[in-house]
Amino acid sequence: MESEPLLTGSINYGSHPDNNDHLEKGSPKTRRLSYSVAAEYCCVGGGDVDLYLQQAVVFIEDAIQYRSINHRVDTNSLRLYRWYYSRLWQWGLGLTIAVVLMLAFIERPSSFSYTSDPRFRPPPWEPPCGLTEGIEIVCLIIFAIDLTTKSYLIGWDEFRKCKWLIVYILAVSASVIDWTLTLSMYCDQNLRVRRLIRPFFLLQNSSLMKKTLKCIKRTLPEIASVILLLALHLCLFTMIGMLLFAKGENPKHNGEWETYFRDLPTSLSSLLVLLTTANNPDVMIPAYSLNRGYSIFFILFSGFGTYFLMNLLTAIIYNQFRGYLLMSVQASILRRRLGVRAAFEVMSCQGRSQDATHSEEHVERVRVDASLQVMARVQMKSYYRQAIIKRLQQLSDGCIQWEAFRGLFDELDKDRIKEHPPKPEYNSPLLLKLQLVFSHYYVMIVGNAVALANVMCICTILVLDSEKSIAERDDYYMEVINCFFILYYLMEMSLKILAFGWRGYLSYRNNIFDGLLTFCLLVLQITIFATYRLPFPKWNPASRGLMSLWEMVRLVNMLIVVRFLRIIPDIKLMALVASTLVDLVKNLRAFAGILVVVFYVFAVLGIWLFQGAITAPGKMSVMSNSSMENITINFTMECGSYEQLGYWPNNFDDFASSLVLLYNIMVVNNWQVFMDAYTRYTTEWSKVYFVSWWLTSSVMWVNLFVALILENFIYKWDRSVTCSVADVERTGYETTVQLMFREQIQEPTEEELVTQLHQHPHLHLS
Repeated sequence: MESEPLLTGSINYGSHPDNNDHLEKGSPKTRRLSYSVAAEYCCVGGGDVDLYLQQAVVFIEDAIQYRSINHRVDTNSLRLYRWYYSRLWQWGLGLTIAVVLMLAFIERPSSFSYTSDPRFRPPPWEPPCGLTEGIEIVCLIIFAIDLTTKSYLIGWDEFRKCKWLIVYILAVSASVIDWTLTLSMYCDQNLRVRRLIRPFFLLQNSSLMKKTLKCIKRTLPEIASVILLLALHLCLFTMIGMLLFAKGENPKHNGEWETYFRDLPTSLSSLLVLLTTANNPDVMIPAYSLNRGYSIFFILFSGFGTYFLMNLLTAIIYNQFRGYLLMSVQASILRRRLGVRAAFEVMSCQGRSQDATHSEEHVERVRVDASLQVMARVQMKSYYRQAIIKRLQQLSDGCIQWEAFRGLFDELDKDRIKEHPPKPEYNSPLLLKLQLVFSHYYVMIVGNAVALANVMCICTILVLDSEKSIAERDDYYMEVINCFFILYYLMEMSLKILAFGWRGYLSYRNNIFDGLLTFCLLVLQITIFATYRLPFPKWNPASRGLMSLWEMVRLVNMLIVVRFLRIIPDIKLMALVASTLVDLVKNLRAFAGILVVVFYVFAVLGIWLFQGAITAPGKMSVMSNSSMENITINFTMECGSYEQLGYWPNNFDDFASSLVLLYNIMVVNNWQVFMDAYTRYTTEWSKVYFVSWWLTSSVMWVNLFVALILENFIYKWDRSVTCSVADVERTGYETTVQLMFREQIQEPTEEELVTQLHQHPHLHLS
């Protein structure tokens, strides 16, 4: 995952400001570089070799993390810069962002109740005034420190060009003002504007999230053209539908008009929901039952709209977003090459100033020993460091030129091949035979077959006992079967440890998963024996110890079922699919982060607009008996309505229930029920909110996420077509967005790199 650079946005790093000279002259440890392309020489003043190495270390770290190099380069600033990007500060900042976002669950309206159903929900716990506000002000202070540090490190001239940092100041300031108003009103403020600002702190902390947002913004014109065509399609069919299903003289034939085409808003809503197939075939049944020819209207509408225009919209979102994302990745690669080039420049200058001869002045190169010192201090993954150092140590010459230096960092784009530790050596013939047998591939196949047999036994017993209550179950046979299989799992794990050794056993990810679950099963089984003694017929499953016997056996069975997932690494296609999902979680967090931001904003807006709008029948004490009777009849008799389906827990009464409701709408199954309910309880304008959420989440973001899943899977599939299952297990793919588009990316030219270095605001090259 790309780390957050101090500057984001355009790759144009700005022109050389004349008024920055005093920034470099103010520190005794700062030197001025003078670089002439025509004369091909570099002069160094200041003579602080450690500063050059420090700068090279930071520039290489910037390159590894795709960060901008436009920051201060004096000794104190570099020390502060490395502290800012240290794991401690970045984890602390991430934790602060998580805490400030989680406050929405605690603040009024609090989500601290066991149910969100207004019919059974007790009064939720409300935090005392000042509790969440105290936590929030600490978070805002940390954000202010983060903002101040960023601003200092890049300098005033670069700060003015960065819109994100300017908005960052406004966000922190507005949050502090709103926080002050809350305290002045003794925490009785219902409309807290800073809730809408909080997702910004998550956005600004991720460079890739900002790139994603920028790509979405640039893709919107193309998306809008298809949405406009979709709206035209919807309007035309709405008018045709209102003409086809107009109110007639025979009340028995007015079912379609009365339910779905009574007026323009109802007609538009009906066909919009049909576009998502959520009310199909319900919407056509009243007319279709009268004349089968009416089905042509609905088939034409959904066929052209759902299967042509909606899929066309998906294709456009994928294609346009992919193009803009490729441009952003191109900028990231330029940052990496620029960081490597900057490190080479400062190292080559200090090298030539010490030992260059007159005949070698025009040759750009760095000393190998200096490169080794730099690589030893760079914070990076150990296997990449070892690979680069190994290549450096293989150089016979004492110096390395630019092309070779740049080639060292191609190791960052290579797959990591894990070498398993050697097997232990035994003198005993018996142990050697056991080692040979239990390190064989067929032992894994037998283990998978045994796990499958265990799952089938559990499934058989569950089917036979599905109609029995807990008191009628006899878990004696299930417990005996479980004991047998758990003993086999324990024996298999022990013999594998014997065959591979501890380090060798733990070097396989499937062994770690398998061993951990086997240990948990053993602990649970020992607990059952300690509580209920040895198994015997007619155990009472409902008998109580620490837990009831049925609960403990059920927990054992669930772990056994989960353990069956051990077969995934042994099947190549399944292993690729699983690793793709893991990579999506690890490396594509930015895309999910945008979805979190959208969920958060819409949930807060939903609470503001619809909190308490729907009240359960038991809560309507202010109504008269006759009104209550009519409402209850409507609730129970109107088929397919919010009330009849019992959708009461889906509401906007608190933050947690709002998130669940938004997710249910995103899935689009029965989403028209929620839209209809809030339309009845509030106004027709509430449909704007629900349609906006559907367009944002289901149409745009879900399609985008599907496209990225396809990119990730195709990338991994293409790279592993010729690999065996064992090779897939040994290969640690570092699938990042940059690597996914690696083949389409053009390398920056030498002129581009030199031009960008000349524009560095703090490292003066002339």
